[in-house]
Amino acid sequence: MIQQTLVIIKPDGVAGGFTDEIIKRYEAVGLKIVKRKDLNPAPLEIVEKHYPMDSDYLKSIGEKTIAAGQAVTSAEDQGRKVVGWLRKFITSGPIVVLVLEGEDGVKLARKTTGFTDPSTAEKGTIRGDLGIDNILDANREGRPVYNLIHASGSAEEAQKEINLWFPELGQ
Repeated sequence: MIQQTLVIIKPDGVAGGFTDEIIKRYEAVGLKIVKRKDLNPAPLEIVEKHYPMDSDYLKSIGEKTIAAGQAVTSAEDQGRKVVGWLRKFITSGPIVVLVLEGEDGVKLARKTTGFTDPSTAEKGTIRGDLGIDNILDANREGRPVYNLIHASGSAEEAQKEINLWFPELGQ
């Protein structure tokens, strides 16, 4: 099934000069760019909706810290810290927001992107090859993990995020 998904090349990906390489990797697996926005900085009102302070979302973010091996008193509280760091980071510099389309687009983009923590992402993925950070260092330093990219996690999330960043597409 042909599917659209959203990818954001974060400030570390843009500043690191990886934009063209990242786009080439998505295109090489059969994803095509339907829409692109270059923003500097990202509008806070959109970022706050993209990274919501929703309890379930916060817990899912905090659970990544736990899975990385760090003890926390509350997954939700840890998620709240991480989301705060993400909001600050994503508005700190230029980003590139893309709508990609292809066969099983969400799954293909996620597979190409690699796991959230670059230190454990498979080689051959964008984060596994280009990323140099890890969750534990990021938490210790009070910042988000510098993992180059955000990629929608599900078809529902992709649709919501596309509507948020590209309301003109009216989907």
